[in-house]
Amino acid sequence: MGDFNAKIGPDNTGYEQVMGTHALGEMSENGESFVDLCALNNLVIGGSIFPHKQIHKSTWVSPAGTTENQIDHVCISKKFRRSLQDVRVRRGTDVASDHHLVVARLKLKLKKNWIDTSDRRAKYNVSLLKDHKIKEDFGLTLKNKFSVLQDRSEEEEDSVSNRWQKVRETLRSACQEVLGIKKYQQKEWITAETLTKIEDRKKKKAVVNNSRTRAAKAKAQEEYAEAYKVVKRNIRKDKRDYVDGLAAEAEQAAYNGNMKQLYDITKRLSGKFSKPERPVKEKQGKSITEIEQQMNRWAEHFEELLNRPAPLNPPDIDPANEDLPINCDRPTRDEIRKAITMMKNRKAAGPDDIPAEALKVDLDASVEMLFPLFEKICGRRSDSGRLERGIPY
Repeated sequence: MGDFNAKIGPDNTGYEQVMGTHALGEMSENGESFVDLCALNNLVIGGSIFPHKQIHKSTWVSPAGTTENQIDHVCISKKFRRSLQDVRVRRGTDVASDHHLVVARLKLKLKKNWIDTSDRRAKYNVSLLKDHKIKEDFGLTLKNKFSVLQDRSEEEEDSVSNRWQKVRETLRSACQEVLGIKKYQQKEWITAETLTKIEDRKKKKAVVNNSRTRAAKAKAQEEYAEAYKVVKRNIRKDKRDYVDGLAAEAEQAAYNGNMKQLYDITKRLSGKFSKPERPVKEKQGKSITEIEQQMNRWAEHFEELLNRPAPLNPPDIDPANEDLPINCDRPTRDEIRKAITMMKNRKAAGPDDIPAEALKVDLDASVEMLFPLFEKICGRRSDSGRLERGIPY
């Protein structure tokens, strides 16, 4: 790897299979080495194939704005040459560099793999519940929806499944309105203020590209450099505050004895890591490196493990003399409240898409929604005669 600074130029004599005639500048010595490297590895230089304006070819501009060169290239294998639709420079992209972004457009013909998105689970942004105001809004919205549900339930008699569907839709609609779907971003620690500064820097980058005179471009370049410094300063501050906040949470978790939260925070601070591969060994203890031999060893292991002979003297275990004392009474409101309180946060929601944090915001409303549902379930069980016989449903 290295900084080649290769200029290939429009003359492709002898290199017709490697490059086109639409490159910028004149071929340099490093350009000849680069073209030879592409010819040796059956590569095609995409930036020399498609005709564009000069401003859409130059990838580097000198600080004075007087020199422009095409020294950043996109190469593709000859096998996929027809998949390459276009290669050009995007001058408006803010990458905080004196190089412009080079973008290649590809079109691959692949086999269609239809994905059914109808049953995809929704993940709500429950982290917003840390804000006291949003938590109050969610509780108020849930109470209003529950009052509507209660009025409808008094007017019409519902089955257990219909009642559950209404409770589920009430909770999901409240989550959708107040919390919304969780959006994933690469760096969650960047604040909204910094994102605004980044947008401002992007606009100043567009002013630099659209400047017509040298004086206007120099002034715009100074403003862009100042905006770049402000963004870097804000990003460093956000990252420092984020790490300090995680460290404080880890310290509090260690003080409270919450080892799970402590280990989760430690993983987030340490970053991504890959687990080392555990070696597969033969019966004699020698490590196996080849994949086929490892698969054979696994097959041999499970064949021995799952095909053992029956024991010669099987144990004689007598059946239990009495049934276990299982409480099959209807659950009370206190039991429902205790069950909701014991649910763990930051866990994936089940098929109902209802996170535990949403049920804990207003325990009274959640208990009052679920209690009639459990009464219906237990009433149906009682009608079937299972409770009288002490058999759990």
